[in-house]
Amino acid sequence: MALTQEDIAFIKTHMAEWLTEQSLGKPAAVYEIELRERMVRVEEELKHQRELMREGFAQVERRLEQIDKRFDQVDKRFEQIDKRLEQIDRRFEQVDSRFDEMIRRHDRHFLWLIGFITSVGALIIAAGKFW
Repeated sequence: MALTQEDIAFIKTHMAEWLTEQSLGKPAAVYEIELRERMVRVEEELKHQRELMREGFAQVERRLEQIDKRFDQVDKRFEQIDKRLEQIDRRFEQVDSRFDEMIRRHDRHFLWLIGFITSVGALIIAAGKFW
């Protein structure tokens, strides 16, 4: 069964009375004041919650800034480590070149010594033929 326009109008006119009866028999004006007070309390609580959220977000932002600073410090340390490693690499290259030079000199001396020993041996053999 569908509602007629008369039924709808009747419901609209009596809705306030029925709601008042449901609120323990308080008059409509008292009920409305209570609703408004409740709305004000809800709005105040929402405002307080909003402030708490802003404070929380601000704390998170500050913490993220601290983390960014820490990452910057770590980056600087890695840069210092990289520079030090480059210095160590250059030092190893210097030591390598010094060893290479020492090996070349040693090889020259060794070849000279072999040549000298060979010459002396040849002289001794030659001198042995003359005696």
